[in-house]
Amino acid sequence: MTATTAGPVPGPANPADPDGTTPARRPLRRAPRRAARRKGKSTALTVAMGLMLVYTVLPLVWLFISATKSNQTLFDSPGLWFGDGFHLFDNIHDVFTYQDGIYLTWFGNTLLYSVVGAGGAAIIATMGGYALAKYDFVGRRVLFALVIGAISIPASALAVPTYLLFSEMGIVNTPWAVLLPSLASPFGLYLMRVYAADAVPDSMLEAARIDGAGEVRIFFTIALRLLAPGFVTVLLFTLVATWNNYFLPLIVLNDPDLFPLTVGLHQWDSFAHGGSGAGDTPILPLVLTGSLLAIVPLIIAFLFLQRFWQSGLAAGGVKQ
Repeated sequence: MTATTAGPVPGPANPADPDGTTPARRPLRRAPRRAARRKGKSTALTVAMGLMLVYTVLPLVWLFISATKSNQTLFDSPGLWFGDGFHLFDNIHDVFTYQDGIYLTWFGNTLLYSVVGAGGAAIIATMGGYALAKYDFVGRRVLFALVIGAISIPASALAVPTYLLFSEMGIVNTPWAVLLPSLASPFGLYLMRVYAADAVPDSMLEAARIDGAGEVRIFFTIALRLLAPGFVTVLLFTLVATWNNYFLPLIVLNDPDLFPLTVGLHQWDSFAHGGSGAGDTPILPLVLTGSLLAIVPLIIAFLFLQRFWQSGLAAGGVKQ
């Protein structure tokens, strides 16, 4: 007979492991730490975005509140709170009737300069960017390098040469002195070149050429539709730049009937701080109300074209 030894029956080294093997040391649980770290980053980002929102919206709030005040309450009431009475509609009426309604003339000039200048700049940039991206010709890289170099040149550095050139051409103090420089957008050309390189497939262009389509027809019927998001993006950038253009019209225009809103409102502001004006109408509320009305078209344009703008920026940076 076989003798048995009394005692505990041998079993697995670790009750949790039925095969009797010793498990490897489990890593420390870092999920709570990562979650806390991620939550901290999210909180910091939220605070930063909140501060940026306040920094951006606060001047607009101040402008709207100030446009509702009379000349006296502008100085007697807090800047971020309403005064005694709501004078916004009275101020709007005074803006449109002051100096025989010259504000409407300035608004029309700004609309002309912006629509023609921004629209022309967007079309030229789209055609040029498409050509640089899809056609292989001598000097293409050199030309693209010049475009990149032109982006780094500030507009103020070209003000005096532009004035002297336009003076020789005889177009100073004419709408052409504002429109012609607005048609050139090196940044728009660069953006459209980068966007067109991926947005327009070469195979589609080759198929259109095999079917007998000309280059002009290919661009306007095929490529332009694919480039529409980028076109709207450039249009928005140039529209804002042209609408807010101040320095160029200031040096090339001296007729008040040709001023855009930026120069005209600055002239009113100079009258307000200089103590001069026409009649008994206070000018400072007109400057603030006119500035408020001047930003309304840009807000409408951004709200209407926002979806094209966002898709254009996203699609332009994605490789396919």
